[in-house]
Amino acid sequence: MFDHVGIYVSDMETARKWYTKALAPLGITELVYFPEYHYAGMGSERPQFWFGQSHEGHPVSRSVHLAFSAKTHAEVDAFYAAAIEAGGTDNGKPGLRTEYAPDYYGAFVIDLDGNNVEAVCHTSE
Repeated sequence: MFDHVGIYVSDMETARKWYTKALAPLGITELVYFPEYHYAGMGSERPQFWFGQSHEGHPVSRSVHLAFSAKTHAEVDAFYAAAIEAGGTDNGKPGLRTEYAPDYYGAFVIDLDGNNVEAVCHTSE
């Protein structure tokens, strides 16, 4: 449904480091960075997740829920470990959440600005 999504962060360099580490297990990397605009785009084939430095008129995004696709349960587990190690806060350890769907395996971490970042796999293993 979505082509891309963007948020604003409180500290661009800190966010770049956190998202780079947290999303690496999912094969998501920084593909574009515009230092003059303080804006970065991440993805696996093209930038689909964008974030930029907050400024007047664009406050820090908080309480946004971002769910990133994972191919395997192991990728979800690795995302969770990397995101926590990078300074995120646990908001739901990796596991099945059959209340969402029969094969819904996800993990949730609060990023450094208070957003709920998730990795989810929809395959049974």
